[in-house]
Amino acid sequence: MSITILLVLIIVVALFFDFTNGFHDTANAMATSIATGALKPKVAVALAGVLNLVGAFLSVAVAKTVAGGIVKLDVFDLNDTVDSERLLLVVFAGLAGGIMWNLFTWLFGIPSSSSHALFGGLIGAAIAAIGFDGVVWGGVLDKIILPALFAPFVAGLIAAIGTWLVYKITANAEQNHRDNYFRWGQIGTASLVALAHGTSDAQKTMGVIFLAMVAAGQFGQDHPMPFWIQFACAFAIALGTYSGGFRVIRTLGKGLVEIHPPQGMAAETSSAAIILTSSHLGMALSTTHVATGSILGSGLTGPKGEVRWGVAGRMALAWITTLPVAALVAFCTWWVGHWAAELGGDLLWGGIALALIILLGGGYMFWQASQKPVHKDNVNDDWDGDSKSPAHTTSDATKDSRDSGEPADFVDTSRGLESLHSGSTADRHDHLHR
Repeated sequence: MSITILLVLIIVVALFFDFTNGFHDTANAMATSIATGALKPKVAVALAGVLNLVGAFLSVAVAKTVAGGIVKLDVFDLNDTVDSERLLLVVFAGLAGGIMWNLFTWLFGIPSSSSHALFGGLIGAAIAAIGFDGVVWGGVLDKIILPALFAPFVAGLIAAIGTWLVYKITANAEQNHRDNYFRWGQIGTASLVALAHGTSDAQKTMGVIFLAMVAAGQFGQDHPMPFWIQFACAFAIALGTYSGGFRVIRTLGKGLVEIHPPQGMAAETSSAAIILTSSHLGMALSTTHVATGSILGSGLTGPKGEVRWGVAGRMALAWITTLPVAALVAFCTWWVGHWAAELGGDLLWGGIALALIILLGGGYMFWQASQKPVHKDNVNDDWDGDSKSPAHTTSDATKDSRDSGEPADFVDTSRGLESLHSGSTADRHDHLHR
């Protein structure tokens, strides 16, 4: 009975991770379109949510990589209750590591990889439970680490070449007309990135839930992916995407490069092509690495050739630390869960302990975010060069929960707050949101 309850708890937490993945990664598809005015912020996140939902049903190749390509399932005797419980705790602790890193980086507006946070969490939990032999290191290297190293550079190179060609071909065009056409084009390319994101990221949570179901003895490793898992994960990531994620959208759209419509379209085209290709090959590629690399490349060959290297450096640091930090968090939380299970005499107490860690840690970070909210009305404010936080904007923070946007209408993060800064930016807002 306790295994069944724990399994249900793990599925709920996995879907919450999927939700955080959605609002953390909305920026990958929509940051440039929002920054250039091609789409209004709420329209953009709604469109991304729908396309994430559709994309999640197009393939399960990445889900299979997650389900069997990170943790060595053959070292667990799933006919033995003790081993089954250990594997369930590995999955739970891995999710805890991924969620904590997702929320931490979202709080500071850092576009880090939700995928690598999850992978790092599973690796750390597997090491805690079994040792280093519990990880499929060959699969981690081939399907995760190597793509992570090459993807940003390949995406950046393609986007840089595309941006240069676009400006070369349209050099004699009238700027306003050219930009308007490219804004229309951005709607199409941003939609393609959102669709590609669904084919990649929603499946990672599918793989985790599948792994938990195998551990609980519900079906074998070769069982086809059940439709209910696909639907639940698709819906969760779509809901998370619609909820906003404006902290990260602001960093990618305004903080890294002052982006223009031709650059935005070139970056989105590069991102979509690479993400769709990797999903087809079953590579668990980070859509964040690809999107950020594309935006960076477009900035290098754009009209000003201007990149904010301080912001880029903070992103790179987050990329490097994502796997090890998420692994460390999961390693520690697995031991907390293990000790709680031993003290309580039942694995369920271990699951409750991990759920409390997620609840308290996540709640604290949501509260911290509420102190300086980023929402649809200030996401496009001018970037403060001295700011290390996406929330240092020039607009007033609204006290209406419908405008808090973090994450949008599901959590009120602005109630009772005072305005961040004085000064009027109404004219600029009216211009941006017409």
